[in-house]
Amino acid sequence: MKPTEEVLQDLTQSSNVSVHSDDALVGKVKAAITADDEKRKENEDHPLRRKPALVPILPTELPRQFEVTLWDVLHTLARATALSWRGAGRGLAEHWGALKYTQALAGGRDSFLGLTDEGHRIADHYKSLQSSELGIGFALTLAEHMLHSRFPDHSVTIVPADTALRAGWALTGRDKGENVKYRYRPQYFAEVWRPGEPSLAIPLACKGNHSDSATSAEQLASASAHAEAVHIGAWNETPGLLFSAQLPTDGSRMTVHALQAPGSGGRLSPAEGREANRNAPPFQANVMPDIHPPAEGLVAPEPVRGCHVQPKDYAWFQESLAHTTPAGLMAFTGSGHATARHLTDRQGRKRYTGLEHAASMSIQDAAHTLFGNEYVGTDHVFRLNGPRVEAFSGVDEGVFRLLARGDIEEYRALVHASRHVRPRLTFDKDWGGPVSVHADGSVFALRLLPGQNEEPCASSSR
Repeated sequence: MKPTEEVLQDLTQSSNVSVHSDDALVGKVKAAITADDEKRKENEDHPLRRKPALVPILPTELPRQFEVTLWDVLHTLARATALSWRGAGRGLAEHWGALKYTQALAGGRDSFLGLTDEGHRIADHYKSLQSSELGIGFALTLAEHMLHSRFPDHSVTIVPADTALRAGWALTGRDKGENVKYRYRPQYFAEVWRPGEPSLAIPLACKGNHSDSATSAEQLASASAHAEAVHIGAWNETPGLLFSAQLPTDGSRMTVHALQAPGSGGRLSPAEGREANRNAPPFQANVMPDIHPPAEGLVAPEPVRGCHVQPKDYAWFQESLAHTTPAGLMAFTGSGHATARHLTDRQGRKRYTGLEHAASMSIQDAAHTLFGNEYVGTDHVFRLNGPRVEAFSGVDEGVFRLLARGDIEEYRALVHASRHVRPRLTFDKDWGGPVSVHADGSVFALRLLPGQNEEPCASSSR
């Protein structure tokens, strides 16, 4: 195995991912949908509703050779899963959820990412988990890039859909049977916003595999059902983004297959009801279940399974998205009470009330100065090829203070104003390892603890 110092250096090197999005992919997904529908009919399963139209994403918005840096992708993955309730401990319970992939992929500025020997070893033991988690990291990285390209004057925030929806619906989890209403749903929403304007919410469905393009087509067919499970506004007008990351084990390049569902919906304009008050405490609504198709003459069609955000719910849903984002950010820092204040009971507030972060009382659990700025958060120590490394996840101290007291509007104004200058990604010699700062104010940093033997060893990266 590589010396740990070399591994840390590699994390800030750029590489490339192949992006596949064209009419041929649309055709393969339609064929996969037809095959799945026929199989479900033979098995007497109820049919799935899917996005009625899928189209490619333009190369001007998502280049077919997309440059990425692994540490940025792992930061995205860690932030996205901070509210996933996996593992034990505070906030980002196990940095290992992202750090185990520090050696899974390798490439270079003039080459494409592919699995390393370590990546194959992880795949042998955790094949589904690796492809799923890395699929999330790459999908959300590409989604943010695409939406920034499409909406250059806006900010883009990734919100875990399950958490946001639980503020309005009693979701039924993974139960099986004809009466299940919410078995299918997107994993994330992309909130596109700027201060003083209504948000645009776009469902994201992210999958991954260690197989081939045919498997990715099947995953995109499934993803279309997940994205269709949430309607925002008019029937069949909610846009969506679908991704399937293919991590082949035969030595070929990593490819992200991507499609979009067009639509004029998703815009949370205050056509009815009150204006959103994002600084108000999180509110547990009880939204009417199911999606309601438009009336056909005087006949109201039967509702269908899913979650429907109707105009009367727009203000509440903007507030739910606005609170879920800081909840994930505070969980990323390890702050239990600061996380809990942005969640309702149904969203899991009680899980965090006993996990106090000392920073909320002006005594930091962990604090580091990076790029001249103060960050507060939490540390964990792991072994990477033998030597111990310190992983720090945190947030700008000023951002933490705003969100710990519930000032979401001021936080959003600050994030939007600094969206072009805040992001940083480099190997910081003063820190001693890779440091990634995102536009939301979060930081993810890794370094070798001093005074250790740097000889490579055969132990696993744990």
